[in-house]
Amino acid sequence: MTGRETTLGDVLRLAERRESVALRADGLRKRYGAVTAVDDVSIEVEAGRVVAVLGPSGCGKSTLLRLIAGLETADGGTVAVEDRDVTRLPAHRRAIGMVFQDHALFPHLDVEQNVAFGLVEARWSRADAARRVAELLDTFGLATLGRRRVDALSGGERQRVALCRALAPRPRVLLLDEPLASLDRSLRERLAADLARWLHAPGLASIFVTHDQDEAITVGDDLVVMRAGRVAQSGPAEDVVTRPVDTWVARFLGHRNVFEGDLARRLPGGDRHGAVMLRDELVRVRAPRQDARAHATESTVRSVHRDRLGVRIEVWLPEWQVAVSWRGAERELWALPVAGDVVRLVVPSEAWVPLAPDPGGASTRGTPAGDEPSP
Repeated sequence: MTGRETTLGDVLRLAERRESVALRADGLRKRYGAVTAVDDVSIEVEAGRVVAVLGPSGCGKSTLLRLIAGLETADGGTVAVEDRDVTRLPAHRRAIGMVFQDHALFPHLDVEQNVAFGLVEARWSRADAARRVAELLDTFGLATLGRRRVDALSGGERQRVALCRALAPRPRVLLLDEPLASLDRSLRERLAADLARWLHAPGLASIFVTHDQDEAITVGDDLVVMRAGRVAQSGPAEDVVTRPVDTWVARFLGHRNVFEGDLARRLPGGDRHGAVMLRDELVRVRAPRQDARAHATESTVRSVHRDRLGVRIEVWLPEWQVAVSWRGAERELWALPVAGDVVRLVVPSEAWVPLAPDPGGASTRGTPAGDEPSP
């Protein structure tokens, strides 16, 4: 035996964790001819939590969802719902609900009939089904639309109906495959915030698949980042976002200040791997003589851009001969600088995060802001 001895407390905590895991997929694999869509993927979701599966198009995230749901047959691996092996069970016997990107509603049925469809199939009594449908329509703000045909609803209303229908039979696990992708951005942002609230129902475990980083962070407690059929990184959302494991994950999650090669090795936080990231949310931009603290360095503004997220400023740091990007709200600035202005950048040591290189191949790129010498 190595390490400390196992105590009764350890055993009880392990048992408690096993009871809280509502979904466990272990070593799932799926090939289509010569293409491996899902390659030895394992995932656990605890009751009451949401796991957001994030990745570029074609990375295997939707195939993973279909394997868990039983809509595709896995070439290997297992799926368990509350410790019950459902790998060989058909989709309708897995106690798993699913919401699709295209909603998959029945256009010839009204809202109430769509929501009740699974309850009829499960042979709920008419009275119980009616109570469950009324409860869900009220919860999701659809109480006045019960008799309306679904083809007369807005995109957001149809999405809520699809969610009600999936939740109606009280599944233990809910899978959502890019449910907001067909909506415009402002509606997606509102519904993402609503989903973050709705999906945390007691006893429900959810997997939310998306290619949108903002949606994943808004909705998910935990993130699973996929690349080429495999898990590139997984863990609590805050940990994955602030400490990506490598340069590919960092760039995919939207970090702009990612440096590699000789440039990275001369920056704070750089190591033998030769890759480092600057967390710009920890950086502060100050007027030239506003902040004389340590880690503050005079910098030259290269460009300033406004967008819906606030302000993005590209600055040149002569101390390290590198250009970096800062994004924040205009209210964080004493005044909006212009190209050519000198500012002080306060860069705390913890803002530099060492990274592993891209496992997909060596690269010597700098940041999008550019790493060429100052003109």
